[in-house]
Amino acid sequence: MDKPKKFHLFDAVLMSVVVVMVAESAAPAAAIGPSQFFWWIFLLILFFVPYGLISSELGTAYTGDGGLYDWVKKAFGDRWGGRLAWYYWINYPLWMASLAVLFTSTMTQIFSLHLGIWVTMIIQLIFIWAVVLLGNKPVSESKWIMNLAAIGKIVIVVGLGVLGIYVALTRGVANDYSGMNLLPKANLSSLSNLSVIIFNFLGFEVVVMMADDMDNPTKQIPKAIIYGGALIAFFYLLMAFGMGVAVPTSKLSPSSGLIDSFVLLIGHMNWFVIVIGILFLYILGSEMVSWALGVNYVADYAAKNHDLPAIFAKEDKQGMPVGTGYLNGVVASVLCIASPFIPNQDIFWAFFSLNVVALLMSYTMMFPAFWKLRKTDPDRERPFKVKGGSVMINLMTWVPEVLLILTIILSIVPTDTSEISSKVPVLIGTILTIIVGEIVVRYAERSK
Repeated sequence: MDKPKKFHLFDAVLMSVVVVMVAESAAPAAAIGPSQFFWWIFLLILFFVPYGLISSELGTAYTGDGGLYDWVKKAFGDRWGGRLAWYYWINYPLWMASLAVLFTSTMTQIFSLHLGIWVTMIIQLIFIWAVVLLGNKPVSESKWIMNLAAIGKIVIVVGLGVLGIYVALTRGVANDYSGMNLLPKANLSSLSNLSVIIFNFLGFEVVVMMADDMDNPTKQIPKAIIYGGALIAFFYLLMAFGMGVAVPTSKLSPSSGLIDSFVLLIGHMNWFVIVIGILFLYILGSEMVSWALGVNYVADYAAKNHDLPAIFAKEDKQGMPVGTGYLNGVVASVLCIASPFIPNQDIFWAFFSLNVVALLMSYTMMFPAFWKLRKTDPDRERPFKVKGGSVMINLMTWVPEVLLILTIILSIVPTDTSEISSKVPVLIGTILTIIVGEIVVRYAERSK
């Protein structure tokens, strides 16, 4: 007798909020300035909607543990599947390291602590390995973590939005939201921030990969994306408004901007800001746990197909991909131990930028895979199918693809001399990621 499914539509919607809505990247996005609202709406229409619909079609047509990797492999072959799995995986330990750094900096900010290097490092390692251990649990056992995190995010967003509206009406706003300021600037450097907004829209394929734990995935997945997407878009815009009211763009820190906004909106650090800070700390960990459920399965599945090394395929008695989980912890730990010795002291932004680029690189393969599978596998049953003729399908494929490629280039290539110090390290990191990825994929091929 089959066990009853434990992952329902409500859980899927909340999971989409936890996975897709990345609270810590709201401040880097808000750093764009008043024109961010234009870019949120622009990318919501031209990237987020096609991405959500395509994820629904691919996820319900090609079910299994491979997710994004499976779709690319079916379309372009083993080697491209291996590359996808590598980029998709490597972003995760980079991201985990950046959030470990952000965790300790936020903790010192809200509790007014002064921690030494070694104490800070120990706390970061505890954060990393707590995430690893929780991420190695089945989704049905850890869904409460995600549900509570979704509620916590809603509290933060609503609090920031309500305070922002109140302060805007009573004290005015920190930025000029009139006329031309709401339109994007006509320079390339302003476009480099768009990678953060696109990053904020990614993650629905992680929800799709929970299909085996759902009651009726062919109906629940599209609904989760529609309902979750509407909530996420509203929440992001509300957060952007609250931060824009509180902090002048020139003074907004990518790492501490969220807590700074609450402090400035209220006027001082008080119990409410501390509660918000504690919720934010919890959310940082829960985001990593929710993403682990997708990233680990993809890497494990790719390793079983010999497109990644065998270490990624090590599983425990429950079939959980613990090999990938432990490898995440090792890489993130090494980065955190090395972080105090990196010349760029805004470590969060250094790690986070490279993590964003690595993740975006993996998604550049998804849209062409959708387009090709429509051509090469037209008879496949598609419980959810993107509507439209050839013109619409081409637009849904290539407009988001071009946006992805442009934002990656603008995130790693300096457009003027002021960007050299911030972008060159990310460019070097990206090149090294590609080179190491090719070595790893070719090594895995030898075991076939």
